[in-house]
Amino acid sequence: MYGLYGRFADVDLAEKTVKDFVFPEDWARKYLGGKGLGARILVDELPENTDPLGPDNLLVFATGPFQGTGIAGGSRNVVMALSPVTGRVSGSYVGGFFPHELGQSGYDGLLIRGISKTPVYLLIQGGKVRILDASNLWGRDVLETVQTLQDLHPGVRVSCIGSGGERGVQYACILNDVNRAAGRPGFGSVMGSKKLKAIVVESAQRKPIYNERRLTRLRGEYARWLMEDPATQKRKQLGTAKCIIEENDLGLLPTKNFQEGVFQHADRISAEIMCETILERRDTCMGCPVSCKRVVQTSFRGEHVLGAYGGMEYETIAALGSLCLLDDLDAIALAGQKCNQFGIDTIATGVAIAAAMEATERGLLRGDGIAWGDGEAVVELVEKIGRLEGLGALLGQGMRALEKEWGSDFILHVKGQAVPMHDVRGKKGMGISFATSPRGATHMEGLDDELFIGATDPTPQLGVFGPVDWLSWDRKSKLCVIYEDLMSFTNSLVMCVFVSISKVVGTYYPYGKILDLLGAVTGMQFDEEEMLTIGHRNYALMRQLSSKATQTLDEKPLPKRFFEAIPSGRCSGERIDERKLQQAISEHEKLRGRSVDTTS
Repeated sequence: MYGLYGRFADVDLAEKTVKDFVFPEDWARKYLGGKGLGARILVDELPENTDPLGPDNLLVFATGPFQGTGIAGGSRNVVMALSPVTGRVSGSYVGGFFPHELGQSGYDGLLIRGISKTPVYLLIQGGKVRILDASNLWGRDVLETVQTLQDLHPGVRVSCIGSGGERGVQYACILNDVNRAAGRPGFGSVMGSKKLKAIVVESAQRKPIYNERRLTRLRGEYARWLMEDPATQKRKQLGTAKCIIEENDLGLLPTKNFQEGVFQHADRISAEIMCETILERRDTCMGCPVSCKRVVQTSFRGEHVLGAYGGMEYETIAALGSLCLLDDLDAIALAGQKCNQFGIDTIATGVAIAAAMEATERGLLRGDGIAWGDGEAVVELVEKIGRLEGLGALLGQGMRALEKEWGSDFILHVKGQAVPMHDVRGKKGMGISFATSPRGATHMEGLDDELFIGATDPTPQLGVFGPVDWLSWDRKSKLCVIYEDLMSFTNSLVMCVFVSISKVVGTYYPYGKILDLLGAVTGMQFDEEEMLTIGHRNYALMRQLSSKATQTLDEKPLPKRFFEAIPSGRCSGERIDERKLQQAISEHEKLRGRSVDTTS
């Protein structure tokens, strides 16, 4: 078997045992890796009616064939488990340097069972896994944890939780390398429930490669080709925060808890102003020349924002900024840093705070009320959420708790997961993906309608010809399935979205080169049809895992706010039409229902 080791480390924290979980060799071609392998394992191993924070929940860290190879965009891993946020099996994707080390550890990933009686961490070193005491790390923030472990084990990379995960903030994250977050589904709280503070890894062996010489050549060609793309060059210059001005110009920048789509002070929180003021340098993940990660240094209310915690992505700036009418980049930077310190999701944190601001505006929250745009209050509320104190104790319980407290009119979630910073009133295809995904509101495995702006033949390699009206419902269900399957394949590699699907429409089509790289790594040859079949199969596995859900399956497809018209901007008047949405969902389900062999 090339590109994979054929085994996971099967760790039982209650019994303090480690053994090998060896999977069949044909799984490599059928499920590829990452999301596909993780989902396939969970189909067999995860009991039904499991408590997400109980001992039977199985936490999976998975890599794929590209991890440990140095391919640009390939230093990523997926974390999968039953999510306390949605009650369904979900996945979270994260980069940095930790995934590269895990990809050279001798294991394709970890299966973590049970609950330890005392805090522990896992050390993967020399091709073996040890369970070690972490009592002295419990209660420490993310940076302190990483520094302590790297002092104790020089040369390692660390994935860990902060005190937010220990305390059980519902949407707590797992942080790679201090500043890369496996966010959204609340897997930090799953780690916390298991008393697992960190995973520490040092590469032990080179991954078995089918054709090392061909891989070396193709890897260099791919990196050079990638950097010739103008959109990639812009991402290198401005990072993901380039989307602040782009979305504002489209009238789709989430503003005032999605009441509006235009933020009059967007220029004050833009990537451009960040570059002129607080940007210290550009950082990257292992092997990637794009360097889209920002590193900033500044201060707010006398407290320093440290470069070690990185900088702000688009989602963080929008969620803690425009969504809350906050136009102070220094305050957003400190609030984002505190999310990383506590290890809590910046998107869900921003959505929760914006909901509290609107609850204040509606007179539903008085004593602990918080005004729109109050930077100091935002920072203080992040701390309260991280500690589950005061109003933060309510906000830290997640979107369903807020809906129960204040009603559903202005709580933005799908299946319990906070809506990311994408207004589906102007992105109907993404709205279909939100409504139908087993993961709830996720922007990382669906269609982004903006890709079609100006495209004549969007992706002829996948059979998508002719202009697509990006604002309409026309063809969107079919297109959703195609691009969802493509993203599902990408997440099984585990490949960065920014060097793959995020620019796939138009003249930039990387999948021919990606398939060539996959052939050099694994010796397996795939064409576009089989690529989409793998993606479709692995998406179907996630739907199959919904049968193990702990929550009911009768949630509303989208929040009420999206059925209201956007009041101003380029997308003024755009809204989700309930009848058209239901028609689109029905069509999507028929297309998703085509026969596919998942587990035999």
